[in-house]
Amino acid sequence: MTDKANYAARALKCGGVALVATDTVYGLAALPTSEAAVAKIYALKARPRDMFLPVMAAGVDDLEALGLDINANARKLFDSHLVPGALTFVLGFMDGAAKPYWTKTREEIAVRIPDHALLLSILKETGPLLVTSANRHGRPDTPARVKDILKELHGTPDLTVEDGEGREAPSTIVNCRSNPPVIERHGVIPPEIIYHILAQ
Repeated sequence: MTDKANYAARALKCGGVALVATDTVYGLAALPTSEAAVAKIYALKARPRDMFLPVMAAGVDDLEALGLDINANARKLFDSHLVPGALTFVLGFMDGAAKPYWTKTREEIAVRIPDHALLLSILKETGPLLVTSANRHGRPDTPARVKDILKELHGTPDLTVEDGEGREAPSTIVNCRSNPPVIERHGVIPPEIIYHILAQ
């Protein structure tokens, strides 16, 4: 683990909010078990509290440990060349799963395994994190440069993990609770690639 990743992981474990580079747009990250850090993300974005935050993890094992239902369609995509990468999955929970307390009010979670070495190193140390795009709520896109992101947030993150400019397009979101799966947001990965994998 690099010094930057180690410092970021320690700060997150202490309840900090990090502005982090990903393989798509920059995101705001916090431990899901830190109520203060989660509240700060909502405040920074001016995001309504009834809008749940997505999750990033280092691997499928971490997602299964959350009790998520990785059904046959989701498994095809997780086993493909698209993961790790810019593909976000909407997954439900397995029947009778032992859900973490912070998911008790949720029926589904948007999850992603990013293709970003620094962020993956952090996730391997912290476990799954809540990570949402670092744009003010209501803005259609996330600025590519950190200095522009910081100008529009309502406050300042506790630390910044910078790694160049972010991409313009977000991840593609596919809802795997539906059969067949449904593309809920168009992003970096074209739908035809996803549907081709699902058809195999």
